[in-house]
Amino acid sequence: MFSLAIRSVAHRPGRLIATLLSAFLGSVIIMAFNSMHDTAAGKNIDGRSGDTLTIAASVVGGYGTLLVFFAIASTLTVNVRQRSEEISLLRRTGATPAQIKLMIVVESGVVAVVGMLLAIVPARIGGEQLLDIFKETDQVAEGVDFVFGPIALAAGVSVGLIASIGASFLAVRRATKAAAGGPEARGRGRNIGGLIAFVVGLGGIGATFSFKKTDAALMAAPAYGAILISVGFAVFSPVLLRFLLGKLARPITAVTGASGYLTVHNMRQRATQLSSVLMPLILFVGMASVTLYMQSIQNDALDASGVVRSVDDKSIETLNFVVVGIIVVFSCIMLINTLYAATTYRTREFGQQRLAGATPGQVLGMVAVESLVLTVTGVFFGTVAALAGAVPFSLVRVDAVLPDQGPGIWLAIVGIGAAATIVTSVATAHRALRTPAVEAVSLAA
Repeated sequence: MFSLAIRSVAHRPGRLIATLLSAFLGSVIIMAFNSMHDTAAGKNIDGRSGDTLTIAASVVGGYGTLLVFFAIASTLTVNVRQRSEEISLLRRTGATPAQIKLMIVVESGVVAVVGMLLAIVPARIGGEQLLDIFKETDQVAEGVDFVFGPIALAAGVSVGLIASIGASFLAVRRATKAAAGGPEARGRGRNIGGLIAFVVGLGGIGATFSFKKTDAALMAAPAYGAILISVGFAVFSPVLLRFLLGKLARPITAVTGASGYLTVHNMRQRATQLSSVLMPLILFVGMASVTLYMQSIQNDALDASGVVRSVDDKSIETLNFVVVGIIVVFSCIMLINTLYAATTYRTREFGQQRLAGATPGQVLGMVAVESLVLTVTGVFFGTVAALAGAVPFSLVRVDAVLPDQGPGIWLAIVGIGAAATIVTSVATAHRALRTPAVEAVSLAA
């Protein structure tokens, strides 16, 4: 199975492009920020510069690791689901579940290693640019030399491999059970992980009230609390989506007609698959909103007090904007990547619907309404998670609930998420509909 996995990667690389892109971008982020640890451990580093670099690597490295894990997990899950017929054929020709798992896990490991190797040079360039940002804002001394060493490389390899191997093992485990006609896995580990994220997130938010308004670490507790709640919502997104569809089925059908009916029917059947799209959307809205609103509140509070911003204040602000930049870019790429892979896979489904009587316009309308429902769902739960962190921070910092903070930031974040979701889905579906219906149905799923 090792040789079969290597040949599969070599002869059919197209299907692994989405996973390779996630592994590549994730490794760039992980290694670029962990290179700050290498730099902080270099020679002639003063205390202030070392603290700034260590904080940047630890805080943003934590965000990045979380995003990378979800990115690789979501794209790998889509990839394995697309190979259901191949897995069934292997089972019918005598391959054991263990052999199939080994094949796909080896494939995923190879892709992760390739992505990491391709990411080394961009990560090094990104780390140098990040160090320049800290120097320009007087947070790091000019004489500090950039170091790209073992900590950055080890972090890139370990995170990429663990995420790839773990996610592929879980995805193929479900796929081989389905191919054998067995019951679907109940996902107890996944549910337990989601509950833990909720509990720890709520604990972090509660811990916000134990800080004083002037504490430098005040932002940390609500930020991580909001992120973990976003993770919890992402984990339970299939259940949440089914719940919302049950409530909104009639209004959707009444407003959009045949396209709406197709949307509701398909989304109920594919709620688990669609969770791979909801995950990055919820994380994007939740993490970006809570970070930007807390930083806006912090800036307003400092301006109102008339206090000159300290080096620590500038450092935190720079970190927050860098974090949001990473979230925006990486989450959008992750979302577009997952949507493209998932929608392209549905070419055969679209062909079947057209042969059953649906017009191309109705199929395209179905995808548009589906994307809108996904956007509303992701925005709603991402916003709830963001408010769970931003409101406690605001109460402690300025004794008010989001004072003078209008909806502008939130609308910008929602606009980016909605555009990425709807435009990618509709454009990819439009491309898939160019394939004649009979030819599309004859394609392997």
